[in-house]
Amino acid sequence: MLLFLAPERPQVESPQRTVAVVENDASVRRSVVRLLNANGFATEAFASAEAFLSHADASQFGCIVLDIHLGGISGIELWHRLKASGSELPVIFITAVEDEALHVEAVKAGCIAYLRKPFPAALLINAVDRALGL
Repeated sequence: MLLFLAPERPQVESPQRTVAVVENDASVRRSVVRLLNANGFATEAFASAEAFLSHADASQFGCIVLDIHLGGISGIELWHRLKASGSELPVIFITAVEDEALHVEAVKAGCIAYLRKPFPAALLINAVDRALGL
């Protein structure tokens, strides 16, 4: 993953700029968190959908970067549960699997972006900016 640093982006810790990262692969999770932190975003990382559901309040985040293929509850299922609970949290799906049907389902679920791993850092930063309305 390439590091992309956006110019003049101050570090601001607020719910509107805090990004939840839900990724079961520890190295990918660390990389995404480091990339987002280096670009001025506060982050909170979770290793599973279950960890997110038991430890997080979706309203404390500006958006979520969500792996589709998690052990246990999938990213798509987590997103459906969040929506069913009334959450309007913008989602950026990430996946290592090329699956057109899954891509269509993610788009229908209302994702901001659908990124295939490995993805250019700039695509993720641009997607988070869009999700946060920056």
